[in-house]
Amino acid sequence: MPTPTKGKAAQEFVPVREIRDGVMITDDNRMHMVLMASALNFGLRSADEQEAITAQYQNFLNALDFSVQIIIQSRHLNIEPYLETLREAERAQSNDLLKIQTREYVDFVRSFVQTSKIVSKNFYIVVTFAPPVIELGKGVRGLFGGKPGGEKHLEDAKFEEYRSQLWQRVETVSGALGSTGVRTVPLNTEELIELLYGYFNPGELEKGQAPQIHA
Repeated sequence: MPTPTKGKAAQEFVPVREIRDGVMITDDNRMHMVLMASALNFGLRSADEQEAITAQYQNFLNALDFSVQIIIQSRHLNIEPYLETLREAERAQSNDLLKIQTREYVDFVRSFVQTSKIVSKNFYIVVTFAPPVIELGKGVRGLFGGKPGGEKHLEDAKFEEYRSQLWQRVETVSGALGSTGVRTVPLNTEELIELLYGYFNPGELEKGQAPQIHA
């Protein structure tokens, strides 16, 4: 019989060298910060407000002298934690009528979500900075763990210098989008890891099985 081929670990396909202090360094030596952006219901605004938002967004794009990436993440809405809370309330309910009504409500919500295919949406903006030179050292843990010693990371002094320049770009993006009514917040290291985990394991994240992240 042929010898089974051993599959590669998932992290070998992730083009990320290191995540530190909310900054992601990819294999192409670029540094990235990811901003989570709030939603804006454009359709409910008045005509004047829509025109003003459009003009502000146009000014934002025209003022950029660096690239940004806008990502929309859609996931099937996971309501199991909510339904489990209702089931616990049902079990604790002493009134038989309320117990029946809670059970019927759980069945209704589950059926409604399954037939309507409701999805949740998250909005992200990736701000990138490409350092002219990256000097690498050794001794940092990998993205999803691993033994130190063989992996590389950016030296602390250079990292802080480049991170400061990246942060200036982040502030520019946040300020410009704020004028349109869109609020942004940068993801920290743990949130970045969870975001990447969700992209490479979408089924697990929809089930609510995100990795346990320890500081």
